[in-house]
Amino acid sequence: MSEANQRLLHAPVLVLNATYEPINVTPVRRAVVLVLKGVAMTEEENGSFVRSSLLTIRIPSVIRLTEFRRIPHQKRALSRKNILLRDRYTCQFCGRVFPSQELTLDHVVPRSRGGHTDWDNLVACCQTCNNLKGDRLPEEAGLKLLRPPRPFTLHTSRQIMRMLGRSDERWRKYLFY
Repeated sequence: MSEANQRLLHAPVLVLNATYEPINVTPVRRAVVLVLKGVAMTEEENGSFVRSSLLTIRIPSVIRLTEFRRIPHQKRALSRKNILLRDRYTCQFCGRVFPSQELTLDHVVPRSRGGHTDWDNLVACCQTCNNLKGDRLPEEAGLKLLRPPRPFTLHTSRQIMRMLGRSDERWRKYLFY
């Protein structure tokens, strides 16, 4: 499979509940499986196709579940990717946006001072600010947090969906811009 096809199968698809409420973002590959199983139906297409020897399928951009699913309170795994998403790839000290490879994770309360590795103590931070802060509290280094770190919430998930949706006009009417 070509690199372009691999990229296409990992493109984001907005998932709506049966009530048209946005609930998740999933890769094209998973969205196509849900449509083929009859669990979801395509609401919007992105204009591309996936072909097999027997089938040609239009790639969805937005799918809707055919039956309402109660979505329990979801916990997000604590990971570098999720911290960067939560903080919108923005250094939480200087406020500049960076590519993910130019950001580090900073413990607001350093581990050497008893700080834990959790949602409430980790923030995205550029190299310059991280070096400036070092093993100190932000106030001691003359830095101020833009926003206090917090766990993922439904609101955070919706904000991320809106951020991803900026690149796909077909998502806008479902994300309440």
